[in-house]
Amino acid sequence: MIAKSKKVKIENSTEAWESGELGSDLKHARVVDKKIGSQIDDALGLQMISIRLEQDLIESFKLLGTKYDMGYQPLMRKALKRFVEGEFKLIASEALEKQKAEKQKSNKKMAKAA
Repeated sequence: MIAKSKKVKIENSTEAWESGELGSDLKHARVVDKKIGSQIDDALGLQMISIRLEQDLIESFKLLGTKYDMGYQPLMRKALKRFVEGEFKLIASEALEKQKAEKQKSNKKMAKAA
């Protein structure tokens, strides 16, 4: 006799969605229509782009995505965002150093004049 599998009801909670207990079964997934997709993109501030990348770079992101349990495109977004934030910090740091150097130079001139 074959035993029937008992369906386990998972409580609808934020934790269940975040952990993947809910929402990760592909049999319940479906493509949203373009209007809803556009609304989601707008709400998240996302814009579709087209970019040509080396195949080995894409494969590397896919491999890393598997390691970090995320898709390669969100991982690419995260990597690009981290790069930009790092560059902005570097630019700000360089500007601050330049400002400090100019202030020291100005202070030396004022000390000589006095």
